[in-house]
Amino acid sequence: MSKKYKIILTIIVVIITLAVALLIYFKFFHKAKDEITPKVISNVVDNIEKFGYTLDERDSNLMKEEYNKLKDILGQDEIDYNEYANSLAKLFVIDLYTIDNKINKYDVGSLEYIFETEQEKFKTKVMDTLYELVKDSTSIKRNQELPIVSSINVVENTLGEYELNGSKIDAYNIKLEWDYVKDLGYDKQATVTIVRQEDKLYVIEYNPEK
Repeated sequence: MSKKYKIILTIIVVIITLAVALLIYFKFFHKAKDEITPKVISNVVDNIEKFGYTLDERDSNLMKEEYNKLKDILGQDEIDYNEYANSLAKLFVIDLYTIDNKINKYDVGSLEYIFETEQEKFKTKVMDTLYELVKDSTSIKRNQELPIVSSINVVENTLGEYELNGSKIDAYNIKLEWDYVKDLGYDKQATVTIVRQEDKLYVIEYNPEK
């Protein structure tokens, strides 16, 4: 066999080997990755389109009640931003700590209320702490008790300042207390810091209190 044909044969063998390797990767390893981090699918039943807030079918009754209050607040000709901040802080806590309706540890609640540049950092922190032991409910029947927030109250709402991108802006510091359907040892108090960007409010910081 000539040197020219040997080179061609080698190239063909390399191409076939790469094609087989890619096929194996996408069929097995990529599938395994999807099984580790399954896609989170939720059914949205209502949304406040201008502000990007949504209500899911699986949300608790308390979540639905507070969402409707927020919808009323945002539907007024003049928005009461103090009440807007209170309601947003409540929704943030309810969604975050009502873990019973979450699919797995990757299904982190409250992301839509977080300031955009802080969302990934917040999600990673929650997955590594609060949601770390949440079992997946899609492949097996989950036999695990998880919290459901049953009531929540704003204890204090004070106006302060928060440094964002090198500038100090007004911020609502909202202290909340809440209870659960069953006490499983999760947080019951926190201070949520909320800032305003144009017409919309965002959670920028969250500090649970033991």
